[in-house]
Amino acid sequence: MRQQERYSKVIEYFLAHRPTAETELVYTDPYQLAVAVILSAQCTDKRVNMITPGLFKKYPTARSLAVAKHEDVFELVRSCSYPNNKTKNIIGMAQALVRDFNNIMPSDVDELQKLPGIGRKSANVLAAVIFNKPAMAVDTHVHRVSARIGLTVNAKNPFQTEMQLVKHIPEDLIPIAHHWLILHGRYVCIARKPKCGECGLTGICKYYQGQKRKGIAG
Repeated sequence: MRQQERYSKVIEYFLAHRPTAETELVYTDPYQLAVAVILSAQCTDKRVNMITPGLFKKYPTARSLAVAKHEDVFELVRSCSYPNNKTKNIIGMAQALVRDFNNIMPSDVDELQKLPGIGRKSANVLAAVIFNKPAMAVDTHVHRVSARIGLTVNAKNPFQTEMQLVKHIPEDLIPIAHHWLILHGRYVCIARKPKCGECGLTGICKYYQGQKRKGIAG
C-alpha cells in the first residue's frame, strides 16, 4: 500500500467514526489552556482537570498568577507530577505573557515557545486548539500510534514524526488529526497491549498485519 493511500484511509476512517475530536483538558480561555498544557506534561488530563478548578478560582487571570507566591501555587498543584518545576513554569509563563505579550497569547509557534514551560509540542497544541493553525503536536501517543499504523517510517523522535505527518495530512485537517491520534492512542492503541480487537484500522495497520503474520494478532 502506498503511503498516501494509507493516510487517505486513516483520514476517511476518523472522519466517519470520530468527526468531532478535541482536547480533554478543561479550559475557558488561552491563559487557562496554557496553564493546563504545562501541567499535563507526564501527567494525565484527568488529574490536571482535578487541579485546575481550584487553581483558576484563586488565579483567574495571567495577571493574578504572575504575582503569586511560589509556595501558594505549589500547594494547589502538588498532586501533579513535578509540581515544583511546573509551579515555576506556570508563574513564569504568566509573567512573560503579561510582560512580553501585553497579556495576549501569541499565535505563532516560535513566539509561543518563548513562554516558560512551553516547548514545541505544547506550542503546537496551543496554536492548533486556540487558533486552529495547521500545527501537529506530537506526544507519546501520537508518536506511537503513527509508527504502529505505518503513517511514519523510521521516525526516531517527535520532530521527525511531526514532519512526516504534516507532509501527508491536509492542512485543514491537521488540528483535528492531532486529537484523532492522541485519543486513539489513549483509549485503543494503548502502549503495552493495543486493543486491536476494538480497532477499525487493522486492515491497514502495519503493526496488526505483522502480528497477524506471526499468528498472535488480537
